Amino acid sequence: MFSRLSRLILLTIITASWLGVASSQPKSDICPVGNLVWQGLGQNENDAMPFGNGDIAVNAWTEKNGDIVLLLGKADAWAEDASLLKLGRVRISITPNPFTDTTGITQILFFQNSTVEIKKGNNTIKLWADANHPVVHVQANLVKKGRIVAVFDPWRKIEFANKINLQASKEIMSGDKPAKLKPDILFSAHNNRIAWCHFNVDSYYPYTLKQQHLGSLIGQFSDPLYHRCFGAMITGQGMISRDDRTVVSEQPINSQRLDIIALTDTAANSPDSWLKEITQLTNRIETMKIADMALAHDNWWRNFWNRSYIKISGTDDARKVSDGYAIQRYMMAASSRGEMPVKFNGGLFTVGRNVPEGVKQTNEAHDPDYRRWGECYWNQNNRLLYWPLIATGDTDLLRPWFNMYTKRLAFAIARNKIYYQHEGASYPETMYFWGLPRMSDFGKNNPTNEIQSHWQKYHIQGTLEVISQLLDQYDYYGNKDYLQYTVIPFADAIVTYYDQHWKRDANGYIYISPSQSLETYQLNAVNPTPDIAGLKSILPRLLALPQDMTTRQQRTRWQKVLHDLPEIPVGKTSKGKIPVPVDEPGDPNGELVLLPAEKYGKRGNSENPELYTVFPYRLYGVGKPGLDLARRTYFARRAPQYTCWGQDGTQSSILGLTSEAKKAAIAEFTNYGNQHFKWFWASAHDYIPDLDNGGDGMITLQNMLMQCDGKRIQLTPAWPKDWTADFKLYAPYNTIIEGHIEKGKIFHLKITPASRAKDMVVLHSRN
Repeated sequence: MFSRLSRLILLTIITASWLGVASSQPKSDICPVGNLVWQGLGQNENDAMPFGNGDIAVNAWTEKNGDIVLLLGKADAWAEDASLLKLGRVRISITPNPFTDTTGITQILFFQNSTVEIKKGNNTIKLWADANHPVVHVQANLVKKGRIVAVFDPWRKIEFANKINLQASKEIMSGDKPAKLKPDILFSAHNNRIAWCHFNVDSYYPYTLKQQHLGSLIGQFSDPLYHRCFGAMITGQGMISRDDRTVVSEQPINSQRLDIIALTDTAANSPDSWLKEITQLTNRIETMKIADMALAHDNWWRNFWNRSYIKISGTDDARKVSDGYAIQRYMMAASSRGEMPVKFNGGLFTVGRNVPEGVKQTNEAHDPDYRRWGECYWNQNNRLLYWPLIATGDTDLLRPWFNMYTKRLAFAIARNKIYYQHEGASYPETMYFWGLPRMSDFGKNNPTNEIQSHWQKYHIQGTLEVISQLLDQYDYYGNKDYLQYTVIPFADAIVTYYDQHWKRDANGYIYISPSQSLETYQLNAVNPTPDIAGLKSILPRLLALPQDMTTRQQRTRWQKVLHDLPEIPVGKTSKGKIPVPVDEPGDPNGELVLLPAEKYGKRGNSENPELYTVFPYRLYGVGKPGLDLARRTYFARRAPQYTCWGQDGTQSSILGLTSEAKKAAIAEFTNYGNQHFKWFWASAHDYIPDLDNGGDGMITLQNMLMQCDGKRIQLTPAWPKDWTADFKLYAPYNTIIEGHIEKGKIFHLKITPASRAKDMVVLHSRN
């Protein structure tokens, strides 16, 4: 289990209103976005500030009575029904409370070290999740002595049972019935501590395997849900337990340290064994000096911000884009160093179902665990969070995303062997983190091996994109062991699936049918462009790898599949500007464009599959052949969309369309949500915070500034002349690019290593 958190550092507070962020001069040794300052107290969870350590993420808010509320999320808090739950909610109050008089109260989010401070005069409460330990720290410093009270505030109502019937759970584990969410367990208070946990006495995993005709795999792979136990313990020196849910300062004090320690055990024997484990962990953390922990925490965040930045000015929109870019990266750093990747539909920063305006906010009307689109990962959405982290140097944040696919490879191979009686692996577009499609897509009591949802039935191309990301990661940072023992086996299994699963046509070409082109052209597509483009993109890269890291059998297979691929489908625009295959009637003067598939039917969604040739697969772009064809295809696209998972920004930037990319970047980074922290991006299709929106914006901005193709580094291929920028980004072959852009010209360019300067090209884009 991976655990982290965040903490405090006092830099000069740059005053900002609740409407925005105060900007600071970009320097390589500080965060590129200023502190966020709100005046007064909040009302509810929609007034939350986010902080975290990568594994534990916290929404912290104040209420009108002066209470501070912490909603704790954790990357591995998966319940028995496969839902990602919050760890819990903790309410902190002070008696007497200096924050009840709202005059002069400020709430500050220090982005530079992920710390929240509530302040009135010299009264301060500091909240931070330790970047190096699984603990949230609460530090109170009061002018007048008072008592600190911390209360665990549950909403998953519990039955106070001392024992759980494990034998009964084994009967449920037969997989004949779907698992149901059980209540949390609250332990008896002990001295200065309280603790609670959620223990999975049941599991949804065997039910999904049986429903999807994979019952023979039960026992071959470990159940990822059964006996998973997660929760927290609250403790503090000088604190006493008032009851099973409450700890309080034994005496009125001026200064108090309160620790909330979080723990997940993925295979606990019982709640009592988890309690023993977290008690030992708490004992160790209590002995640590808070000053030493704070220094190490600050150093982690300082190193993080020094890795990479893009700081923009010049116009009001440029400053908004600059803040949005930095804050999206901040939210990823605060929530993507745990066991599992950040979920596109809110990540770990959801606050639950938003109660409609005018409806009273109560526990009964509000579910903090709620998120739209549920428990599964959706590749098309989630990949957008992780693409930009390659150029930012955030390899630690990428790890959970890659692990979710590569560590399930043996399971995916076994699944396909049962289904298709051939080798290779494929992964569904929407899947539980153990590799199966979600049940609502597969269909309950489905007699076949095929997914029933017409949105997802044949949607598997996402793993080709994961391979592209993995190969980029290798090109940039050169981890040969990871390439040889993780990336190559994964890539080879996916290519093997495409080789063995599809028949060849009369000309010997792979014939991908029945299929679909993303979610937009469903069921009746033939030779979908994203799949063909993905294979045409990754196969030459695999073949170019050092031969001592690959086998002759692998290279032969890769070369054969590459040889057998059909061409990217090309058509023409009709009188209605709708692309059609070249052999269909239309405007004789229509322009040649790329098509979403060789054959396809009606549109069922708002994607542009033909432009996957541009992003993510980069077969077309600035400095490459066919740029005019790709640009015509872009302007003929049938589903323009700048925000959420719409890829107009990513694709136009790669095509060097400056004005289009600029509009998209502004739209993405001003797509503010309706919560007080406006960078919880609005939910266009997903759930707030819509993190794929921010990820999409990061990709757009990076490609406006820099594009890499093999060894070639192209600077400013789509950069607007009225935007000034300081930047530091990573490029292939362990290269770091730093510089300053002003009025379309680059100054102070620094390339590390200097030998890479010969591969640099500075471009002047056209709109």
